[in-house]
Amino acid sequence: MIRVAVIDDQPLVRMGLSTLIAAEDDLELVGEAEDGRTGLALLRRERPDVVLSDIRMPGLDGLAMLREVAGDPTLAGVRVVMLTTFELDEYVFEALRLGASGFLLKDADPTALLDAVRVVAEGGSLLAPSVTRRVIEHFGATRTAVGAHPEIHRLTEREREIAAWVATGASNQEIADRLVVSPDTVRTHVSRAMVKLHARDRAQLVVFAIQSGLLPEG
Repeated sequence: MIRVAVIDDQPLVRMGLSTLIAAEDDLELVGEAEDGRTGLALLRRERPDVVLSDIRMPGLDGLAMLREVAGDPTLAGVRVVMLTTFELDEYVFEALRLGASGFLLKDADPTALLDAVRVVAEGGSLLAPSVTRRVIEHFGATRTAVGAHPEIHRLTEREREIAAWVATGASNQEIADRLVVSPDTVRTHVSRAMVKLHARDRAQLVVFAIQSGLLPEG
């Protein structure tokens, strides 16, 4: 059973998400909150597997809450998916940098949202397919090499190459096809790069690669 929490200041959004989650046999709604402060208390009390949280909220917003989650070792197993109304929300990149496992548009198809919860619960990460590449292009163009990761030098040339392709939004299969290697080989290098850079998940590896100025050849 995947335990899920919902944090959003809009009652209708909370009700819609909660109803959707409660209707699934493999998902359990463990609570909901209307802002980051009460949401943080909920997370510390229930320790859910996945949290669906709005970015923009009064008081303690989603980013501030995410900083608290990232800095609390007792919440290391909690995966946060940020919800946004805007395709290029200015806070998306910062949310991913802080350790969010991805983001979704609030008007995402219900099936896509439920799939996202399951993907994140299994240790994966997601960026809404409709906006992933635009987000990467937008923030990559404005933030490339602004703050290289202090451990980036630990990556081998192959790990750097594959991390650069991950930062384009490419899947393991797409990278494997491009580099003429097996998906398992790509997966191994991605995992090693994540360990060396202390990336919480693939989404955070994307951020670290972009910030470090890693670009695929060609």
